[in-house]
Amino acid sequence: MDTGRPRLSLEELHLLRWLLGGVLMLLSIATVFYMDVGSEVMTVLAMAGVLVALARPALPARIPVWAHRLAFPAILMFFLGDLWHEGQLLPAVVRLDILLLLYRGVSHRARRDDLQIVVLGLFLIVVAGVLTVSLLFAAQILVFTACALGLLMVVTITASAEGGQAPKLAVRGVVPGWAAHADWGHLARRLRQVAEWRLVASALALFVGVVALSGLLFLAIPRFQLENSLFLERFVPRKAMTGFSDSIKFGDISEIIEDNGVAFDVDLSDPAQAPATPYWRMVVLDEYRNGGFKLSSPMRSPDIMGKERTASYYIPTLRGVPGAPTWTFYLESGVSRYLPLLGRFVVLRFRDAQNFRYSPYLGLMALRDEPATMTAYRVEGMAPDTPGLADSLFAARWRNREVRRGVPLQLELDLPFAPDKATLAGLTADIGARGLDAAAFAQKANAWLQRLHGYSLSPRIPPGPGDPLVRWMASREPGHCELFAGAFVLAARSAGFPARVVTGFKGGTWNAYSGNYTVRNSDAHAWAEIWDARRGAWLRDDPLAPVVSEALEKKGDAALAALMDRSWSARLNSIRVFWYRRIVNFDQQSQVDTIRAVKAATDSSGKWLRAAVAGAASRVKAWFAGPWNLERAGRVAAVAAAAGALLWALLTGRIRLAALVASRKADPVRREAGHWLRRLEGPPPLIADLQRLRFGHSGTWPRPADVFRRARRAPPSSRRVPGGASRSTS
Repeated sequence: MDTGRPRLSLEELHLLRWLLGGVLMLLSIATVFYMDVGSEVMTVLAMAGVLVALARPALPARIPVWAHRLAFPAILMFFLGDLWHEGQLLPAVVRLDILLLLYRGVSHRARRDDLQIVVLGLFLIVVAGVLTVSLLFAAQILVFTACALGLLMVVTITASAEGGQAPKLAVRGVVPGWAAHADWGHLARRLRQVAEWRLVASALALFVGVVALSGLLFLAIPRFQLENSLFLERFVPRKAMTGFSDSIKFGDISEIIEDNGVAFDVDLSDPAQAPATPYWRMVVLDEYRNGGFKLSSPMRSPDIMGKERTASYYIPTLRGVPGAPTWTFYLESGVSRYLPLLGRFVVLRFRDAQNFRYSPYLGLMALRDEPATMTAYRVEGMAPDTPGLADSLFAARWRNREVRRGVPLQLELDLPFAPDKATLAGLTADIGARGLDAAAFAQKANAWLQRLHGYSLSPRIPPGPGDPLVRWMASREPGHCELFAGAFVLAARSAGFPARVVTGFKGGTWNAYSGNYTVRNSDAHAWAEIWDARRGAWLRDDPLAPVVSEALEKKGDAALAALMDRSWSARLNSIRVFWYRRIVNFDQQSQVDTIRAVKAATDSSGKWLRAAVAGAASRVKAWFAGPWNLERAGRVAAVAAAAGALLWALLTGRIRLAALVASRKADPVRREAGHWLRRLEGPPPLIADLQRLRFGHSGTWPRPADVFRRARRAPPSSRRVPGGASRSTS
């Protein structure tokens, strides 16, 4: 019999197993909040049920036996009904997993039930890991791993302590002894008593070592892509677009502006080329009908929008600017399936293979589906479109005025209410567009709109018959960016200039801590584009933007200084950006860059250390070589005396401290208890009292004199003999 430190009893092991299993289920079920499967209510109810059963382990015994018999058929019927009603496989499987975990959480469990908890929880962890890149989830999976390892260890120890006598199935309707006497405070005290700092430190060191080794392997192993994220993303229901879709109604963009959440972050390889006011274009809307704009059917054709491709990179035929900087985007989920871009590019690379379509004529990149998680892509050789987006296809159609097929002329004014056309014609005449080119018209139209209308996120459109946008143009009511851009397009088309609406984001802030653009939903914007036949390009026109000469627009450090963000939200966002850069978006190039950075840091540290040592040695040598006099010798003697006194004090204190420690170790009660523990191996009650005297807190001691009296009177059969064998009684 081992007479080491006190150990947990069998009931305490069962209670600890119940605790670890409950925590593991809570961590697993909480991962559902990272998925867009519409199971938030079920998740909250399941977590509440597990928490109640965890706090009161005796309650599950009150569940009738017939309820346990019907549980699995009922769960299976729910799964089949859910699958038939919703028609979505992954959400139904996730809800099935939640119900199974809930049932295991409110039932007393045998050993195999605990193993099922680990498997069911691991499934939710894997699904959430595929569908999220959250930094919080990374911490959660570490805690899950530690709890799972702890549960497996306790299950193994419990099975060993029961000697193979544990039932394979949990007994229903009967309160186990460990549940009837459950006391969480007592368990905490017992864990403190049996815990040894060396064991805890070893466990922590082992866990940290495993995490560190995993990190090193992550840095060292070659990069590879698991096609389509284990095929799970295709089973995830897509969120509804929040404004950046193929159509827009007045007010959609203003709803996004009220949200201050991060839409995407952008790394820039050369901050010296950073624009002061970037326009991140996403969607082009050319057809105006029923008070709203949308992407027309001809513009969706493969001739314009491009054919769908499946690849991890794309090189367009109409390329960008070689030598322009590289932009790395981290687009959050729920923004749009259209990717924000500044202009044409040389090559665009995805983190993994994507299904997409690209239109060089519209400057749009559209994924087949809206991403269920953060999407990272890198754009090389991209510079903002200046002076505009060249469109040779539309230029040819405009010269020939072809409307029958291909690109529409984007002059259509769907105004079925006859007075609206007359009103719009009068407003255009008021602008004074006769004889002007596109750039001059845009300047006069912007001045006219700004003179009549102010800016407001809560505009009021005058009531009455006819088109709402025309009514607003004829009024003096304030408006938001959608109304200004739409009004400009109607005025331009009435004056004979092709025009369209573009939606996306404008501006952003420069994170001073992580060194990147941060674009929030509040930066959502809508502007217009007007066709300049002389240049053969679409000119960007923002009626709400101040008139700024392109030559005077700030770039580089001057631009970033105006956008610098040093707030606490920027600090927190910089951590998320670091997570995206070094972990989520860690590819082979990042691997090489990291190794080079580590090598450069090591070399620079070594050079600095050698220079510091050499400098210190030269200074000491120069000091000794300097002229000596009486004053200098006195200062040296005083310093030497002070150092000697300090050393003497330290040595004296060290001896006294050692004596104090030795006196604590030499406690006579603990020493005698250890003496009897080495000599005796029974009876068990006596051994337990001796262990309490040797290792326990003095407040829990029995009377030492009584314990030692019983030890001296112990029968010879309970005594040890040299070599570890017990003394025979024959």
